[in-house]
Amino acid sequence: MPQQKIYWIDNLRAVACLMVIVIHTTTWYITGPMAVTGTTWDVANLLNSASRVCVPLFFMISGYLFFGERSAQPRHMLRLVLCLLFYSAVSLVYITWLTPISEGRSILKMLQKPVFYHLWFFFALIGIYLMSPLIQVKTVQARYVTLLVLVLAVLANPNTVSQSLGPFHFLPVNLYVSGDSIYYLLYALLGRAIGTMDTTRRGLTPLAFGLFIACVIGITLGTKKALIVNGAFNDTWYLYCGPLVFIAAISLLIVFKNSLNERTLPGFTVIARYSLPIYGFHALFIHYLRTHHYDDMSHPWLDLPWVFGLTLGGSLLLGMALKRVDTRHFVS
Repeated sequence: MPQQKIYWIDNLRAVACLMVIVIHTTTWYITGPMAVTGTTWDVANLLNSASRVCVPLFFMISGYLFFGERSAQPRHMLRLVLCLLFYSAVSLVYITWLTPISEGRSILKMLQKPVFYHLWFFFALIGIYLMSPLIQVKTVQARYVTLLVLVLAVLANPNTVSQSLGPFHFLPVNLYVSGDSIYYLLYALLGRAIGTMDTTRRGLTPLAFGLFIACVIGITLGTKKALIVNGAFNDTWYLYCGPLVFIAAISLLIVFKNSLNERTLPGFTVIARYSLPIYGFHALFIHYLRTHHYDDMSHPWLDLPWVFGLTLGGSLLLGMALKRVDTRHFVS
């Protein structure tokens, strides 16, 4: 029997896909504050901060789909590995023909470092898929999830900014939780737990949306302050496993689950359907536009929508063409 369509998952996947493009479109402004300063840097910082939840949302979607009665099957793992190989091969072709980057070095290091920066996500997802058959998330209460997030994502999170009172160091608490992988797994676990939880309690949706906005503001201001203090860009507040990003991702999932489960938003059906090839191709478009001077960072109000739109459109068209060839949807 075909599975029932879950509209909030499609909407969330589409938004996460668009956010990935926003992050990589604005990064060129964020990491070069001496070249683009003032209001432009602040706007790029805000857009980037608001989009930081994209990767956590992808992990949460995977957890919702595969950490319940249904787990990742060998065909899902095969598809993931084929995607990694295919988009790595495409990236190698791009590197060889259109960049001065050494393709030989990229090949030699490909098991330690992805061929192109955005492909790290496929490596991280392999671990989630491998653990899937061992995990079936139980139904839990909201207060337990709140406590779990407070302790592991905030108080004991190694990415929490260090806090001291005189000589007494009180944050983060050392519960020996380390490494990004544990947090990617936690995202997946919470994706299933919150996805199956009754979140229709009155007032919860506006509260979640307010938390998301507050976290985005916190990430934005924290990144700005770090820039001023260090004299250069610092990614402390941008980390996908940072406490504010963690809370923002959970909050946005609740908002979409409660508010956007009646239908897929206009245009989101196509983006959700082709989210995989869009992700696989988008970084190459942005890199080409930025390094071959088909952008104009001196006019950011034109440049940002231009690069974003061309990247989305080009990746979508390539995805559609790929799907015609890849009839069994191994990499599309």
